Amino acid sequence: MLKSNITCALAVLSFAIGFPALEILLNDWGFVSVVLVRNIIAFILILSIWILKEGFETISLVSWSRGFMVGAIGYGFGSVLLVITQVLTTTFTAAFAAALMPLAAIFLEILLDKRRITKKFILGLTLVIIGSIVILEKTLTNVKFNLGLIIGLLAVTFFAWGSRATVKYLPEISILARTSITTLGMVGFSFLIYLFCMSFKLGATSIPQIKIEYIYLFIIYAGFGLAISQILWIKSVNELGIGTASFHLNINPFYVMLILFLIGYEWNWLQAAGAIVVISGITITQINFNKS
Repeated sequence: MLKSNITCALAVLSFAIGFPALEILLNDWGFVSVVLVRNIIAFILILSIWILKEGFETISLVSWSRGFMVGAIGYGFGSVLLVITQVLTTTFTAAFAAALMPLAAIFLEILLDKRRITKKFILGLTLVIIGSIVILEKTLTNVKFNLGLIIGLLAVTFFAWGSRATVKYLPEISILARTSITTLGMVGFSFLIYLFCMSFKLGATSIPQIKIEYIYLFIIYAGFGLAISQILWIKSVNELGIGTASFHLNINPFYVMLILFLIGYEWNWLQAAGAIVVISGITITQINFNKS
């Protein structure tokens, strides 16, 4: 299980790398345009990796329609809602909503997979929640229960469903194939949202004059924040289950702090301590899972 957890940690770390790039892009780009361009670039990257590794002929051997629907409903709808949360509220609120994804994931496992909840699992979950509160200590004071937070909770629920559905409904194909066809669903959904906003002149579709800075930012946001992250994430969910894998998302704020520290910001020992508590909870949860 160690290898699977390292993979999941790398998925969340890669996801965290995209947040600073998104913050900068939103200064000039409409959020609908950002999501659409991000998804297109990520799809091209993932598809290229798939073809290079497994051969061009494999793209005709998968259920594109099923994968498209899972990606559109789960990841497409979820990712757009999470960006809307960040636009309506703050990065803090979006991070808090993402930290609540384990609750949505566990609910889905209990409801759809009849997962058995044991005392050790509850202990591990409790540690994950406590660690998350420690990590988000400063963030929680900036979070208010409002429409933006509700949208954020819906976002992570859809994302949890999409992660589970990718593994459950597409079991016969490789990780790269699953990631490619579901990412195409994200592209399709975000393109429909873009056309809808353009048709009714709802805004959020602005695209500024292209500069080299934007290219670098999209390479980070699409390449690391989605393409690499999504490949590793689906692999992790396939091996750990959506409930356990989602616990790793609670360390995301620590990873963001770590990235900022590497570029000159201050180190936060409280977040580091919270991350250790979360990791302890993840470990206990999996000990319970292996023995159950």
